[in-house]
Amino acid sequence: MEELDFYKAVPQFSRLRRDVLYEDVWKQPELGPRDRSLVTCAILGALGKNAELEAHMKKAIANGVTPDELRGLVVQLAFYGGWPCGVNSAKAGLEIFQSGGPAETA
Repeated sequence: MEELDFYKAVPQFSRLRRDVLYEDVWKQPELGPRDRSLVTCAILGALGKNAELEAHMKKAIANGVTPDELRGLVVQLAFYGGWPCGVNSAKAGLEIFQSGGPAETA
């Protein structure tokens, strides 16, 4: 992810993201990167944090999550987080869904 201006404006925030989030939280042994990505995407989708969700969906693909698994996550979000959460999450993943392999057909 490209370094955003607010990370440059608040260097302490950037350091915490790097040292605590990515070097500690993301490396805890209880969850692997793939599962941690799924959990993160679910939380961001439920909270409606679409800009972050889009970036984390791309990271999830890099961590071994398939486009179909992300599609499944979107459907699950629609029912447990509310239909708007599912719709917004689908929009956040649209680029992946359009280019990332076959989808289930009805």
